[in-house]
Amino acid sequence: MFGQIAIFLVDTVVTFFVFALLLRFHFQWLHVPFRNPVGEFVLLTTSWMVMPVRRFIPGLAGLDLSTLLLASIIQALGLWIEAAIRGVEPGVVGLVLVALLDLVRYSLYILVAAVIIEVVFSWINPGTPVAPVLAAVTRPFLRPLRRYIPPVGQFDLTPLVIVVVIQVLLIVLWNIRPAVASF
Repeated sequence: MFGQIAIFLVDTVVTFFVFALLLRFHFQWLHVPFRNPVGEFVLLTTSWMVMPVRRFIPGLAGLDLSTLLLASIIQALGLWIEAAIRGVEPGVVGLVLVALLDLVRYSLYILVAAVIIEVVFSWINPGTPVAPVLAAVTRPFLRPLRRYIPPVGQFDLTPLVIVVVIQVLLIVLWNIRPAVASF
């Protein structure tokens, strides 16, 4: 019972910071402005970790490598702590590969959440202050699909298509995870 509680707490804290770091990375990569409630929250929760690491790890071609490295290290450390609580000795290579695979999965979760929230807000409150943020996150992924999938009446089906495609990718990634962990 205490092991389950410890694993739950470790997973909760690690996942929170990994998602915050991934949001920061994706916001910078997709040129999403940070002058909004979500951006300010992300900056406030991650700057204390990212700023010291940036002194040693510069960005590359507009990608914030220090943030991505921190997210992968925290995810790997969380997986290692959970394995230690379970009494399992994971391999270092498998641990790193699973952490990287989890970052891809979490990034897809962020995209799915952004698409769903954007669709819901477009129905109930299109003028919400978060709408430009959601549009900036989803636009690069929805725009190519909109070239091939025309609206049906007044409905844009591209969000539905992207969610289905991402769910298929998530199924594939989830089934690859045990094989990657065995390294």
